Amino acid sequence: MKSFLTRILAKLNLVLLPFLAKFGIWGLGALALLDSSSLPVPMDAFLALTVWNDKSRFWLYCLAAAAGSAIGGLLPYGLGRAGGELFLLKRVDRGRFERMRLRFEKQEFLAMMIPSMLPPPTPWKAFVFAAGVFEMRVVPFMLAVFCGRMVRWLLLSLLVLKLGPGAVQVVAHHALPLVAAVCGLATVGFVWWWMRRKRAGKSLED
Repeated sequence: MKSFLTRILAKLNLVLLPFLAKFGIWGLGALALLDSSSLPVPMDAFLALTVWNDKSRFWLYCLAAAAGSAIGGLLPYGLGRAGGELFLLKRVDRGRFERMRLRFEKQEFLAMMIPSMLPPPTPWKAFVFAAGVFEMRVVPFMLAVFCGRMVRWLLLSLLVLKLGPGAVQVVAHHALPLVAAVCGLATVGFVWWWMRRKRAGKSLED
């Protein structure tokens, strides 16, 4: 079944990519929307090739792709908001669920922006789903996705301008160490914030 779906998706990509490529910036935005909402698309590779063929407008392609991704993300976000709480509560108890909600709400913008900056295999849609479950407001959600995607694709475009379309392989090769490094930094940042909060609480008690 999985191989069948993979073949179907591959065929759809073979049809969609050349078709939407004809629409330039708008086509790239549409592909990003599809990638974020439902149909997996090799966005990095497509963006790299597009930027390489039209170098002077690279920032416009990044802008369109980031906007399309922010709009497309509303689908998994909406699914999380509509019924995600029940989905999660079947897998974790209420106490853990509330702790997860509290952690997310304290740094919700960064919790959404950082995964949006990272390349695959980051489980980006899981973070989007969580944003819906924990009722992150729509405007900050879309802004966080837009900013994260814009940073990611601007950096990729600059690498493409310097190294050529092969920059995608460079990013893919370093994806896992990059994800691990960012997760490590995020953990250190959270621990530092938590320790400061505890010390501030003790000072108030004294």
